[in-house]
Amino acid sequence: MIQSSALIVIDMQRDFLNVGGYAATAGLDVSALRKPIPFIADLLKVARSRELLVVHTREGHRPDLSDCSPNKLARSRNAGAEIGNTGPLGKLLIRGEYGHDIVDELKPVFGEPVIDKPGYGAFHQTDLAQILDSRDIKRLYICGVTTEVCVHSTLREAIDRGYDCVLVADACGSANAGLHDAAMKMVAVEGGIFGRVCDTKTVIAEMKERA
Repeated sequence: MIQSSALIVIDMQRDFLNVGGYAATAGLDVSALRKPIPFIADLLKVARSRELLVVHTREGHRPDLSDCSPNKLARSRNAGAEIGNTGPLGKLLIRGEYGHDIVDELKPVFGEPVIDKPGYGAFHQTDLAQILDSRDIKRLYICGVTTEVCVHSTLREAIDRGYDCVLVADACGSANAGLHDAAMKMVAVEGGIFGRVCDTKTVIAEMKERA
């Protein structure tokens, strides 16, 4: 089963994790959002050693904002961090800007797909499904930020597409501990309606199993 598994790393971008980015501008605690970095680094090391598919995502928009809905733009404005405004890391959540890219600690290596997504879920208006189907992927180990928004949106999309999903709890981050905990609890209701919740240690043990 392990060779039909993939590690999905959600939105570990400077705009969410560094001072001066979108999250910090919106008043979120980036120190809390950075907590998953060492756990994700451990997951990446093992996944790569086992030659598992690793997919990274980045939330962001075209420079002309043609793929950003008026409602999403208005929500970012209400949060005090309007998409496209210029900050210390460049234009907020705009593709090609310094803040849009993945943090140095978790940089993709050659051959790892990077999915640029305009929405919260990683399947919306992207080719993620085609990438997974081409590798006959059945199980997704999902991690990243934020737990309650892009991570959970991707998880729910994946469940509806029939994937076996594992949410890696300590490798997910939120600026709000209460929302993180609630998001984890939602997975387990009704016998695991959204899959399983595991810690990094457990997932690494699974990755090391023979196919």
